[in-house]
Order: sequence, then C-alpha cells, then structure tokens
Amino acid sequence: ECVENPAKYEYAKDSCARTVRWLKRCKAEMDRLNSLPDTINKNQLLFGINQGCTFGDLRVENMKEIAELDLDGYAIGGLAVGEPKEDMYRIISAVEPYMPSEKIRYLMGVGTPVNILEGVHRGVDLFDCVMPSRNARHGHLFTWNGIININNSCFEKDTRPIDESCGCPVCSRHSR
Repeated sequence: ECVENPAKYEYAKDSCARTVRWLKRCKAEMDRLNSLPDTINKNQLLFGINQGCTFGDLRVENMKEIAELDLDGYAIGGLAVGEPKEDMYRIISAVEPYMPSEKIRYLMGVGTPVNILEGVHRGVDLFDCVMPSRNARHGHLFTWNGIININNSCFEKDTRPIDESCGCPVCSRHSR
C-alpha cells in the first residue's frame, strides 16, 4: 500500500505490515503456480516493495522483513511523491544496507537525471518514470547545459549536435 505522504506514523506502520502480508500471499501463490506443469511463464519476477513513508525506522524494519523472503528484487516505493528530495535520498541511504546486494534494487517512479545519478550513487540499479517519455513528447531534451526545447523555432534550422559537449550516439548523429 502506497499511503499518502505525509502520513501519520501509526497508519504508515500498519500499512507496512499489510503490505508484507500481501507480499507473502503473492509469493506463496506464485510458488504454487510455478509448481504446476502448465504454467506459461515460470520466469516472472516478484519484487518486494519497501514502504514506510519518510519514517527511517519503518523503512529499515520493512526492508529487513521483505529481504528475508528471498525475492527476485527489491523496490523502494512511495517516494518521489512530493517530499523534499533530501528526504528521498535519506531514505534510500537508510534502506540500502538492508537490500540484498545480489538482487535487483529498484527505485520506483524516479526519472530525473539528477535523481537517477543520486540513486545510482546510493546503490540503486533500476528506475522507471513517465517523465522522460512525457518530456520527449513535448520536445524537452536534457543536455549537460540544461534542458532545451527542440520545438522552439530557434532550433528549426540549427544543424549543431543536440549537445555539443556530448559524444553519445544521439548527439553524434542528430542535430537540434
């Protein structure tokens, strides 16, 4: 359960317990289905999702509990929903030591370049967010010099690379 943020401590604590109960039921059902001979995809992954709002103690205890379930990966959920970015980074740093290092570590709903770099710095492997595709639909490109909007008329006949200081395949092959 991804609760509103901020939430009352007791509600967040109860929500963590509810989420773990659901996860244990999901794991049991997935194990049962995978034991059947006609299961179509026995390679589906099951991730535990860490919850606890911005309460560090709840987050750590929740991660310890779900890490015991030996899942395919572990996600940090319920962040990037309006709290200050410093709180998000604090929570990632708090739970990371309890995330199994040999499993995928996933930060849900995060996609800004800075947040991705901060997440990777703190041990996160995987991200997802609608922001990159939404920005792309509106012509926003992230460059080392900031965001440019290629829909602006000043770029219509601009043959320079998207980012002149970048040598990636996109910037090397496409103009503004």
